[in-house]
Amino acid sequence: AFIMKRLFSIVVVLCVGVMSLSAQQNLWQGEGLKSPEVNADGSVTFRLFAPEAESVKVTGDFLPEVKLKWEHGEAMVAGEAELERKENGVWEFRSEPLRSELYFYSFIVDGMRDVRDPSNIYMMRDVGSQMNYFIIPGERGNLYSARNVKHGTLQRVWCPAGGVERRMVVYTPAGYESSSERYPVLYLLHGMGGDEEAWVATGRVTEIMDNLIAEGKAEPMIVVMTNGCTKHRSAPGFSGEGMWRPYMSGSMDGSFEEMFPSIVEWVDKSYRTISRKSARAIAGLSMGGFHSMQISKENPQMFDYVGLFSAAIFRGDSSKSAIYSDFERKLKRQFAARPKLYWIAIGKTDFLYEDNLRFRELLYENEYPYVYVESEGGHIWRNWRVYLSQFVPLLFK
Repeated sequence: AFIMKRLFSIVVVLCVGVMSLSAQQNLWQGEGLKSPEVNADGSVTFRLFAPEAESVKVTGDFLPEVKLKWEHGEAMVAGEAELERKENGVWEFRSEPLRSELYFYSFIVDGMRDVRDPSNIYMMRDVGSQMNYFIIPGERGNLYSARNVKHGTLQRVWCPAGGVERRMVVYTPAGYESSSERYPVLYLLHGMGGDEEAWVATGRVTEIMDNLIAEGKAEPMIVVMTNGCTKHRSAPGFSGEGMWRPYMSGSMDGSFEEMFPSIVEWVDKSYRTISRKSARAIAGLSMGGFHSMQISKENPQMFDYVGLFSAAIFRGDSSKSAIYSDFERKLKRQFAARPKLYWIAIGKTDFLYEDNLRFRELLYENEYPYVYVESEGGHIWRNWRVYLSQFVPLLFK
């Protein structure tokens, strides 16, 4: 027994020593393989060490889109490019020069998708996928980057809504804590499969707001980001619901719209808001655009500014909730209340383009005023970040 105990102690010491050595080794290992490398002309070189691989590809929104057929029709998705095998087991690909922007990418190794770049520590999550990203400096790239300006504050808070505590992320502008001022509020909603972290992690809302406010292009405002999937109380890992993988789920059954006035009420009680219609805006992408449209029509005296980014206009289940009934009558009531801005934006290749076209025709036929922005590209975060940066400067003027 003594010998076994002694051997066990030696093994433990050796294991700890190896772990410690490994950690220390990481401190001195240097840069290693450089990937991605942003070149002087704006092109980007990707590298991956995979000596046993037969094929390596890179995919991302920096590549031309390709058409994909799925259950809801057709959609444009990121293309793929082959890496070339170099010496010492390294694979390499150099892109065409890219415009200033934030881009996502991942590798495909021997058919296995979503392979991360081990040389790049910068990651983002979108629904259930983790992706590397890089930024090309310039106008948009700088807008999406933390710069030497005054910064706002992010809070993760719990709000009673729908009978339970639900997690939200709230941005307050620089100076909020040290002042007694009251601020207007933008409610910013995510798409299907997203959660209250989506606009922060992938939409770069903190950087966009800090930079626009610092440049005098946007009014200082509070931004509230909710979880629109009422099945869950929070993003994964924050509410004791177990370890579940995010998937393309959402709430388009009226439950989110029904609870939303209580969220607004709680925010007005918990923050120094200007609690009137002229100081409230609501906007969202995809399912969040659908929610923004429905919530604003159900509560015509609540929001003066409405933003629909690639909105899923006609996608709700009218059989489950009265929220979606009498659509045209409620829309008429909303526009009779004269909202200051009704803003619609979508990409030319978005699978929801036709839905948005039908909705615009309805608005036009009834002479309801709206602003329309059409961009290149499809149902992608690159568009939604741009839409946010275009929409925010129009608010609360």
